[in-house]
Amino acid sequence: MELSNRYLENSAGWSAFDQLDSLRREMNRFFESPIEAMPRTLEFFNGWVPVVDLLEDPEKFTVRVELPGMDKDKIDICLHEGALTISGERRIANEDKEVRLYRSERAYGRFHRVLSLPKAVEGDKVKASYKDGILEVTLPKVEEVKPRQIEINAS
Repeated sequence: MELSNRYLENSAGWSAFDQLDSLRREMNRFFESPIEAMPRTLEFFNGWVPVVDLLEDPEKFTVRVELPGMDKDKIDICLHEGALTISGERRIANEDKEVRLYRSERAYGRFHRVLSLPKAVEGDKVKASYKDGILEVTLPKVEEVKPRQIEINAS
């Protein structure tokens, strides 16, 4: 009972402790993150970083990248040694000298993302499509990494 009363009396102290504990957990999460997750936190120094989803099913990996306002000819995709690299540049659309930019919240400039793929893929069968600002790259898995159901023969 005494501990409960002390907690109520010192709730401000516990709040500060909780904030410090939250900061400690966040820093641990940052340092445990894979390298490809770090550019998102270093965005201030590197221009901009588009968000990426990496999905896996038994047959393939699918990578979806948000690239609104980009021309598909300004996007480069490369697969090399188990890593998918997506890079490009988004430029300001209106460069009219008589128009003054009053406010800009969209990111412009070069970007570069490298995703390490968890399993081998068939590089010659990779396909990419771009629609409504979403780049989708389909990477079929090689046969030996696809899960197979093994039938048991009765003797």
